[in-house]
Amino acid sequence: MKISKESIEVKMQIPGAIVRQRTDFGDASGLGKISGEYFSLSAGVDTTPLFIGLEGNLCQCPHWGFLLSGQVTTTDVNGEKETVNANDLFYWPPGHNVSVNQDAEIIMFSPQKVHTHVINHMIEMVK
Repeated sequence: MKISKESIEVKMQIPGAIVRQRTDFGDASGLGKISGEYFSLSAGVDTTPLFIGLEGNLCQCPHWGFLLSGQVTTTDVNGEKETVNANDLFYWPPGHNVSVNQDAEIIMFSPQKVHTHVINHMIEMVK
């Protein structure tokens, strides 16, 4: 299965961020269905305020992905930071926030049910 970036549904668009999610993009044994996601994020975006109200005020969904361009830094539940640069593969375990250091284009694969909950929560936070 393949899909172009432009064909992935835009779930949220705010200044500095476009979040696309293609649900039913596969199945990961034990995790259920996964979604393929394409995020376009501007420098300065910080997810911290969007995750307020989630468990630990953090994204509790694991993500596997590839950073096409830019640079992002995650902060985990212990306050440890990890910076991901263009052309890096990454895994972000549950319990993280993300800040964008340089405009970024990100491809991610996430457990659909859990990440849809997080995305819907972010949408509610910006209403």
